[in-house]
Amino acid sequence: MDGAISLIQLLVNADDFGYSRGVNYGIMDAHKHGIVNSTTMLMNMQGTDQAIELAKENPDLKVGVHLTLTCGKALAPKVPSLTSDDGTFRMTRKFERIEEVRVEDVEMEWSAQIEAFLQTGLVPTHMDSHHHIHGQSKLLSVVKRLSEKYGLPVRNVFGDKKTDLRLLTDIFLADFYKDGVHEGYFDELQNRVKGGTSVEVMCHPAYVDEALLNGSSYHVKRADELTILMNTKLNKEKIQLL
Repeated sequence: MDGAISLIQLLVNADDFGYSRGVNYGIMDAHKHGIVNSTTMLMNMQGTDQAIELAKENPDLKVGVHLTLTCGKALAPKVPSLTSDDGTFRMTRKFERIEEVRVEDVEMEWSAQIEAFLQTGLVPTHMDSHHHIHGQSKLLSVVKRLSEKYGLPVRNVFGDKKTDLRLLTDIFLADFYKDGVHEGYFDELQNRVKGGTSVEVMCHPAYVDEALLNGSSYHVKRADELTILMNTKLNKEKIQLL
């Protein structure tokens, strides 16, 4: 049997590419000097244009679309169930207004975000979402249609729930976050995941800048993530980067 078959296939995906310059530079350093091999980009933030440039300069970094309904302003012109009068998304990570959301508006807005990505000339590798909102049951029909339309696998936030979506990996781990950020995280991975399994680990490396401090509740800890991601050495006998 080929030894590679028994290895854990690891995707280390940095969320929020495009959020700010500090986030962008953190992700790039975690890629160039560390183990991050994938990222997903917000298409509606102040750092998006710079993220596009950096992605084109570093074609070995996989880049997907980080769909959002909870951060920044909408790209679609008229999606009233999603936004305030100035176009800013009304929902937060608590999804307190999701019952008011029209799925038609979500499909229009997420289509606009994917199309904006495609217009950059980059080829998206997959799609996920800010605050994992694509895992909300109300939105699964939209996720499925967009995944099929654009040929994009979807982050597996569904756990044991059965889904007919094309999933990015067998397993998704979101616990390299807050108190779960520690130096031994990736050493412990081989004890948590069976060989021959594909796994995505979500991360948020960044250099903390004013935009991040003012705009996100998760900020200073991102610098700790960056340090660990740049210093981690994977056990190549057990783990292979996808």
